[in-house]
Amino acid sequence: MNIDIKGVHVEITDKIREYIDRKLHRLDFVAEHIIDLLLFVSQEGSQYSLEATINFRWGNSNHMRVKNFDIYEGVDKLFDKLELKVLKEKNKIQEHKGLDTVRSPEAAPEA
Repeated sequence: MNIDIKGVHVEITDKIREYIDRKLHRLDFVAEHIIDLLLFVSQEGSQYSLEATINFRWGNSNHMRVKNFDIYEGVDKLFDKLELKVLKEKNKIQEHKGLDTVRSPEAAPEA
């Protein structure tokens, strides 16, 4: 999974980058299905706008946006949205293609 974090009119400090890296573990259950995760953080006045574009290996792409006055709360809300969207997308593909196409190795039944 390629991760790109960019700041527009705001500097992405090490503290912000580390906070985002800790939140990325919430997406570990689908990491092998995600090609790119692009995060944009911008500041408009006193409000932060956080955007994420996620590209899946089966060609689908999703875009989410969150606005908040606190950057850390915004990151939390963005990852809440990301987690729900990724889970929904994974379930949709499982229903369409069958469980074996997107099943993670640890979720495979034991022989």
